[in-house]
This record gives sequence, structure tokens and C-alpha cells, in this order.
Amino acid sequence: MQATLAILPGDGVGPEVTAAAVAVLEAVARRGGHKISMAEHLIGGAAIDATGDPLPTATREACLAADAVLLGAVGGPKWSDPDARVRPEQGLLGLRAALGVYANLRPLRVHPRLASRSPLKDERLKGVDFVVVRELTGGAYFGAKTRTHDAATDECRYSVREIERVLRRAFELARTRGRRVTSVDKANVLETSRLWRSTAIRVANEFPDVRLEHQLVDSMAMLLLTQPSRYDVIVTENLFGDILTDEAAALAGSLGLLPSASLGDGHGGLYEPIHGSAPDIAGQGVANPLGTIASAAMLLRHALKLEDEARAVEAAVEHVVEHGPWTRDIGGDAGTDAVRDAVIDVLELGAVGTPAFLAGVRACG
Repeated sequence: MQATLAILPGDGVGPEVTAAAVAVLEAVARRGGHKISMAEHLIGGAAIDATGDPLPTATREACLAADAVLLGAVGGPKWSDPDARVRPEQGLLGLRAALGVYANLRPLRVHPRLASRSPLKDERLKGVDFVVVRELTGGAYFGAKTRTHDAATDECRYSVREIERVLRRAFELARTRGRRVTSVDKANVLETSRLWRSTAIRVANEFPDVRLEHQLVDSMAMLLLTQPSRYDVIVTENLFGDILTDEAAALAGSLGLLPSASLGDGHGGLYEPIHGSAPDIAGQGVANPLGTIASAAMLLRHALKLEDEARAVEAAVEHVVEHGPWTRDIGGDAGTDAVRDAVIDVLELGAVGTPAFLAGVRACG
């Protein structure tokens, strides 16, 4: 298999965690006999400093030409003025729009060893294993905006087509899991949410084997903390999804563990950890790379169709979470490189994805 990947290290700890994920992808390619070409490009604050543009044309074109994109993080105190004309986040929003990636998948499963690091009681975390599907290219983030000296507006707009396509992604995903979809809206107040709910009911008729339920976003925020094991696939609009997924991340014990995949219809997608640029620890070599490595596993699965290799990387990440070494956000004192090397050591047990390899991972445990 041959593939080309665009690597966007970005800002803060982004270069450190993406370098770790690239090393893992190189190990996968080496063991599996694949040819994966990877080249770095600028985005975010680093791109502003170098070119004045958070998404330079060269980066945009390289990402469009690549089979998939792996991103670290964007932003930081240096570029944090909300009134600035050019900001790092504009690069990320522009990239999502350019790639047409409208469905952001954020899986969350609570590892038993890390349950004690969550602010919730252990008994509420048993069996927590769900995926949030967040609509990514519509809503208030992309609507028309106005600003005067004493007022401002942000238009939240959705079309039926935008809602249908992300809902279908959620239902298709649910068919591979527990066959349950929870659609989150604010249909008691917002007209966009009333359109969302009616569309969800109609799309659900295409998937009679999947059960649909509705939750208002405010009650969903409570239920994620009080009954998180109830859920399988949660689907919602852009702003609600942004807030709910950061809330849900607290369940896992660390933001550093969680991956994401942003998918569309005509491109291999954009893959990134859900954490930010963590400027307070940038350059210290202590950032947790596991969320980025797990994002690379999602890239292998969704963009390159290498399911066995994806499972192998996920098994290696699981082994390191269980046995260490651990970065300080999950109770250890290991550095980024040590964690990276541990994941690669597990991968080196045998041919990636083979029964012998998976047996070796189990034996290590």
C-alpha cells in the first residue's frame, strides 16, 4: 500500500505529539511493508508567524492532495487576542471547510486503570464506551457575523442536507456498535434544532435496526456526568458538540488520551487529538502523545483502510495505558519520547495485525 500524508504540527505541544505519532506510523509502515510518505506543513500560529496566514495556500493544497491529514494543535497565548484580525483557529476552521470534513468522530472509553483520575465516582464509569459525532462545518461557527460598538450577532444556520449527512454517519456507525443513537438538540427553543429533530426522525426510518432517542443539550450535559454508560453514539450540531465533547473528556481522566477523526465524502479526512496546544508544557518533552497516536490509528482505519494495523496500534496504546510508562497527566513521570518508544516496542512484537502479534500483545499484558 502507498499513501501520502500531510503532517501539520501546529503550535505548542503539537510538534512533539505529532512527531511521536509519525514515528509510530513509520513503524507500522516498516512492519507491514507499506510506503507512507509524510511531509510537514505550517498551520495556526506558526503559519501566522512565518507567512501572516493561518492556513497558507501551500498547506491547503498539500492537504487537498494528500490521502489524509494528521494535525497536532493550534493556538497559544501569543495569538490569543480575540479581536485580532488573524487568529490560529481560523486556519483550522478553514482547513475543515476546504477538506469538506463534516463529521467529527470522538470516541471515549474509560480505561479501568484511569477511572480514579476522573472527577466522577468509579461506579458511574463502568462500561462507559461511546462515540460523539459532531457536525463540523455548519452552525454558528460558520454563519454570518456582525459586530458594532454595542452589539454582535452570530448566525446559526443549517440546511436539511447538512443535517442528513452527519446523521447518516451516526446511524451507520451505530450499526457497527450498539445500534443506539442519541440525537442532541435544543428543539424547545431553537428553530435550527426543530429542523434537526424532524430530520433525525425521518432519517431514522432508513435505519429500522437502530434505536433513536432525543435529548435536549442542557439535560444531555447533566446525563453525560450522571449516566454516561447509557450511551452508544451521540450526534449533535457544531457548537453543542464542541462543548459536550470537552465535558465528556473529563470522564477519561486526561485530555491527552483522546483521539478524533474528521470525515467527509471525498477526502481521507483530518485526524487530531482533542487536546489543545498546552503552551504551559510546550518544549519540555512531557506531553502525552497517546491521543495523537490513537488519532493516527483512526487515520489507518478510515483513510488508508488498514484495519488490522489500526487495531494493532490501538492495542499497543491500550497496553501502555495499562502498564506504563505514563506521562504525568495520568500519574507518571515519563516523557513523550519514552511513551512513544513503549508503543513502538509493543508494535515490534511481531508482524503488525497478525494473530501472532495480537497474541504477543495479550501476553505482554
